[in-house]
Amino acid sequence: MQQSRWEIADSEANRAKLTALGEGIEAPEGTTSPKPYSVFMDVYAAFARQHMRQFGSTQMQFASVAAKNHGHSVHNPLAQFRDPFSVAQVLAAAPITYPLTLPMCSPISDGAAAVIVASRQGLRRLGIVEDRGIRVLASVIQTGSTRDPLASDKHLTALAAQRAYGEAGLGPNDVSVAEVHDATAVGEVIQTENLGFCAFGEGGALAERGDTAIGGRIPVNPSGGLESKGHPIAATGLGQLHELVLQLRGQAGKRQVGGARVALAENGGGLFGIEEAVACITILGR
Repeated sequence: MQQSRWEIADSEANRAKLTALGEGIEAPEGTTSPKPYSVFMDVYAAFARQHMRQFGSTQMQFASVAAKNHGHSVHNPLAQFRDPFSVAQVLAAAPITYPLTLPMCSPISDGAAAVIVASRQGLRRLGIVEDRGIRVLASVIQTGSTRDPLASDKHLTALAAQRAYGEAGLGPNDVSVAEVHDATAVGEVIQTENLGFCAFGEGGALAERGDTAIGGRIPVNPSGGLESKGHPIAATGLGQLHELVLQLRGQAGKRQVGGARVALAENGGGLFGIEEAVACITILGR
């Protein structure tokens, strides 16, 4: 699913509308890169500053997300970046646009992903007798809206998650592990709230406590996430499913989440109004 797309004819108006979300939190001097960077980092920075203004989240909490994901990537041989970062190193890294520093942002990567879906009968015909089947418990797509920016509970991912949980007959507390779209660290904070892993406004504290690390209450992005695994745009969603299938099969090696039985993938793309144009939630079960 594509991430960086919007209507070209309205490009400047869209940019102004989205970056205005960050008003009220000023960028300290020296916290914007003098080098060219994607306009979408300005958009994510505006999301981050809105979150800071509305809920009191901090740059250190966003850095906690990035440090956690880079730590996970050390054990992922398919990750683009596999160097660990401490929270202090993330904060001291090259600025992109406040409050984002370089390790908080995903690269645009080369890569590909594919899946083969087969019935049990099909597996037997292929000579695969091991019981390794993973069930799709729910798959939901939701489109964006022109909601009020402060109406967090109306975010398209929050609505999609409610539908997906209903379809699967499960709730957030049943999820063992998740892969979410962290084009920046603040993206993960927002999505953990949308998915019901914590209350709205508490996603930063969730990460800072270590709840989203492997071994924590709800491990998120054990692959290293887009921030370190890489973001090959259209291949990203299938890459998330690959990681979750490994987790459910107990084949993730040193990044394995113990006892994983239910896994959730969240991915989104494009921009509409002040949120993604489309979001997809997939719930898998062992």
